[in-house]
Amino acid sequence: MIPRTLGRRLRALSRAFPVVTVTGPRQSGKTTLCRATFPAKPYASLEAPDVRAFAREDPRGFLAQYPAGAVLDEVQRAPDLLSYVQTIVDENPARGRFILTGSANFALLESVSQSLAGRTALLNLLPLGLEEVRRFGSIPADLYEVLWRGSFPAVFDRGLDPRDWYSAYVGTYLERDVRTLLAVGDLQAFQTFLRLAAGRVAQLVNLSALGSDAGVTHNTARAWLSVLEASFVAWRLPAFHANVSKRLIRTPKLHFVDTGLVCFLLGIRSADDLREHPLRGPIFETWVASEILKARAHRGGHGGLSFFQDRTGREVDVLVEEGRSVTAVEVKSGQTIAADASRGLRAFDAVNAGSVTPRRVAHRLVYGGALRQRRSGIDIVPWSFVDGCSW
Repeated sequence: MIPRTLGRRLRALSRAFPVVTVTGPRQSGKTTLCRATFPAKPYASLEAPDVRAFAREDPRGFLAQYPAGAVLDEVQRAPDLLSYVQTIVDENPARGRFILTGSANFALLESVSQSLAGRTALLNLLPLGLEEVRRFGSIPADLYEVLWRGSFPAVFDRGLDPRDWYSAYVGTYLERDVRTLLAVGDLQAFQTFLRLAAGRVAQLVNLSALGSDAGVTHNTARAWLSVLEASFVAWRLPAFHANVSKRLIRTPKLHFVDTGLVCFLLGIRSADDLREHPLRGPIFETWVASEILKARAHRGGHGGLSFFQDRTGREVDVLVEEGRSVTAVEVKSGQTIAADASRGLRAFDAVNAGSVTPRRVAHRLVYGGALRQRRSGIDIVPWSFVDGCSW
């Protein structure tokens, strides 16, 4: 196992809260991280039917086995257990007593908010960021190989063929999580919806068009997209909007957390296929956006991300806000920088300058080339340097 970036934050929060809850997609490494970080703690997985039955039928007896606390895995499988954890930590709020993990985000968050509000810290463990992939010592030197392989730990740790692993992952996801989170009667329609969503990465969310193309209603498309978000498959990047202008796009953009999954769903079977694919630009954009998301999440950060687009089509792909400072990030998949690459950045500058309280803006352009440089006030960053940036 490689050290995960989130480990430092997990240890710090365990010294401040009686419970720490780690959520994230299946196979992102939650169990491995928590067991490695707290090797002396007892461990119980509620995926096992007998353990789950014990926890559901006799929660007091189940928790009595762990007077000093434990790592409890996949706790969304027995949500009522959290009320009994609350009682225990209220009686003895020793720091770092219970470490909980769960995969189904909204199901787990609902239970946590009802039972453990104020008692637990909440962390998200997403698939590997580029800095973590490097720790395996075999990161591909080719951008399209990186995008195609994706970022789930098993692909690197076990040296698996991404095509085989993602095939099994999608099958398991459809068989288990979708049925658990939402009553999907027609799995074939949902598979179609999933592929169509993958084909719309880095585009504005249009639920009516997405639902129509998948043969389902607008409301069904909304519910199914919520399932993808709840399972950490997809995420919506909100639009930046300033009071000084009504001419800004306010619809969110759709991104996937992992580009390997996107490639599998789109039938892209190799890095060379991706290199020639018409969606290589949007897939690169969704990779950069998700790298920023992971970098922040794995250091315990939340929110602060948006994108800018006006109604003339000028845009900035990601805005990273910290207090009164903003890093405006433009993404270009080409290996050379076009003359109009800063068009969106300058448009955002104009909107920012016209606001009541302008923010300090730093400009950054991430591209598919290899040379780092600074040009006209823009920090130009090769894709392979993304993990070295401060987000």
